[in-house]
Amino acid sequence: MTVAAVLIAFAIGVGTLGSALLARARWTARAPLLAIVTYLAAEWSVVAALGLAGLTLAIHATALGGGLSHLIGACVLRLRETYGTPGGATVAALGLTLAGAVAARTVLTAMTHLRSAGQQALLHAETARLVGRPEPSLGAVLVEHSDPVAYCVAGRHPTVILSTGAVQALEPAQLSAVLAHERAHLTGRHHRLLALARIGRLVLPFLPLMRDADAQVARLVEMHADDAAARAGDPRSLATALVVLATGTSPAPALAASATDSVQRIRRLLLPAEPLGRARRRLLRATAASLAVTPVLLALAPAMLALALGRVA
Repeated sequence: MTVAAVLIAFAIGVGTLGSALLARARWTARAPLLAIVTYLAAEWSVVAALGLAGLTLAIHATALGGGLSHLIGACVLRLRETYGTPGGATVAALGLTLAGAVAARTVLTAMTHLRSAGQQALLHAETARLVGRPEPSLGAVLVEHSDPVAYCVAGRHPTVILSTGAVQALEPAQLSAVLAHERAHLTGRHHRLLALARIGRLVLPFLPLMRDADAQVARLVEMHADDAAARAGDPRSLATALVVLATGTSPAPALAASATDSVQRIRRLLLPAEPLGRARRRLLRATAASLAVTPVLLALAPAMLALALGRVA
C-alpha cells in the first residue's frame, strides 16, 4: 500500500508541478531535442506510475525478486491473504482495476490516434499529389495557391508540399532554408514525437503537464527543425522566410515552417544563444533518464530491499 501511495504521489506531483517547472526553464529553447525528451519522459513517467501503483496494490513487490516460480507462488499466497483478510480483496481489486484502466486507456488511445493520424496523413499526401505536381528539383509537390505555404506530411508517403505563392515570394536561399526545415521534420521523425505527446495528453487530460507537453513538444520540434536548417545554410535566410510564410495559412500547421511562435523562433535564429555546456547537457540527460525509470525503481524498491536483506531466496 505504501509503494502504491508513493507512486500515486509521484504521478500527481510530476503531473502538476512538472508543468510549471519546465515552463520556467530557460534552457529548453537552447536544446530543443533534449527538452522534447524531458517532456516526454516526464509525461510518460506519470502514466507508468499510475499503472504500476495499481499493480503494487494487487501483488506484493517482493514477489518480483524471486523468479517466475516464486512469483506464481507469491501470487497464490497473496490471493489467499487478501481473501482471508477483511478489505484485502477489495484493495487488490481496486489495484487491478486501476492498472487495467490505465493500460486499456493507453492502448486504445494510442491505436485510435495512430490509425486516425495515419489515415489523415495518407489522404492528405495523396490529395496533394493529385492536385499538385511533383517538382524533382525541389524535392516537393507544388500546389497552385497564391498564399505562401510550406509544410510536410509524414507517414507512409512522406511529402513536402509547397504553394506556388511560396516559390514566388521566397528568394532561392530562403526557399532552400524552408525545404531544409521541412526535410528535418521528416528525417527527425517529428510526427512520432508529436504523437507520443498527444497520446499522453489524451490518456490523462486532467493533469497540467499532459496538456502542456502536447503544445510544448509542437513548439520545440519547430525549433529543432530550425536548428537543422540553420546548420545547413544561413540562419538569416530562414528567419526572413518565416516572416514571409507567417502570412500564409497551412493546412497542416503541426509540421509547417511557420507553424508556432514565429516571433520567438525568428529571434533565436537572428540572435542565437550560447549552446548548453557538456556538463549541463549530461545533467539534463540524467534528469530525463531518472524521470523515466523512477516509477519502475519505486515499484521494485521493496523487492530490491528484500533481496538485499536476504529475505527472498
